[in-house]
Amino acid sequence: MTGVTNGTCSIKIGNGTTETREHDYSDKGFETRAIQAGQDPDQWSSGIVVPPIHTGTTFKQDGPGLHRGYEYGRSGNPTRNSLEKCIASLDNAKYAFAFSSGLATVTGVFCALLNAGDHVICGDDVYGGTNRYFKNIGKSHGLSVDFVDTTNVDLIEKAIKPNTKMVWVESPTNPTLKVMDIPSIAAVVKSKNQGILFAVDNTFLTPYLQRPLDLGADLGVYSMTKYMNGHSDVIMGAITTNDEELSNRIAYIENSMGLVPSPFDCYLVNRSLKTLAIRMDRHIQNATEVATFLEQHPLVEKVIYPGLESHPQYKLAKRLWKGASGMISFYIKGDLKTSTAFLKALKIFILAESLGGFESLAELPSIMTHASVPEAERLKLGISDNLIRISVGLETAADLVKDLDQALKVATASS
Repeated sequence: MTGVTNGTCSIKIGNGTTETREHDYSDKGFETRAIQAGQDPDQWSSGIVVPPIHTGTTFKQDGPGLHRGYEYGRSGNPTRNSLEKCIASLDNAKYAFAFSSGLATVTGVFCALLNAGDHVICGDDVYGGTNRYFKNIGKSHGLSVDFVDTTNVDLIEKAIKPNTKMVWVESPTNPTLKVMDIPSIAAVVKSKNQGILFAVDNTFLTPYLQRPLDLGADLGVYSMTKYMNGHSDVIMGAITTNDEELSNRIAYIENSMGLVPSPFDCYLVNRSLKTLAIRMDRHIQNATEVATFLEQHPLVEKVIYPGLESHPQYKLAKRLWKGASGMISFYIKGDLKTSTAFLKALKIFILAESLGGFESLAELPSIMTHASVPEAERLKLGISDNLIRISVGLETAADLVKDLDQALKVATASS
């Protein structure tokens, strides 16, 4: 269930005995880790270069309770273990856990690390499913939750109570792309000396652009469905940590609740991580061109992209991040009718939920991904009917710009 940065593998050698080898990737670059960590061919008797898909549900034991590291597929799987080692290495973590979905990671954190009566501080601008989970399911199980603007560290400090056990943020946020000062939040949380856990959803950036644990977070949380997989064909989540006690609790809950992904999905994500750095560089390149175009367009009211100097937290993002990813939100001049006409007129951008794939997507958060957030809260956050969120893919940037331009003209003409 766990992945470690310093991977260990036992290999069979010619005389039938085994030899244990250590593989330390702590001094290696990101791309090398993505390709090598957890992937050593010597861990398989065949020496196969690509980790195989272990679909079996159970494993032969050499005696009652005497197994070779695996006993039942839910409790551990070699394909999943390879993936988890790679994720851990990429996030500079000692432990990583792959879950069946991004929201399953929220479930795992909730069940493993929180109890009835605990208080949680959650960022006010988060994925609609996360908002729904904490607000409805969390509260129904005895949690008290306050949603605050976590870009303001003073507000976080004021919101801390004697029973506060967790601070949960996204950086950048979904969909208004606010940037969190993770080191400052971590410092405030730790200064209280009451064991508050600090979790950062790093889905939009991935470990290639930001490593939450290095910045002071206790937990890194990912929807692997998005950029980490990047091919829009797998639903998966992941949690990383450097704390052994937390890792044991998470492992217990994941196994006990069966929140595990399939071996085939683990194989696919393992494959995708090999090109993550290259893909993220192209996402950033394309998004920068698209955001610059939109910012100058007369039919666009405002563009939100942390890679532009016009973003209010541009300097903070520049200091903490390696790049601004491929997510852009913008306000089109008009109303729901205008937004709808724009989205329906797109030809290369696909009108669909989700993000982070090789293809470019566009959506209307107020009706789609954030429809579960009450209208009054949406409007307070700026999630209005003319806020468009786009996930800029890997197509030719000039084609994406032309597509947006023609759709904006169609939308304006229809208003």
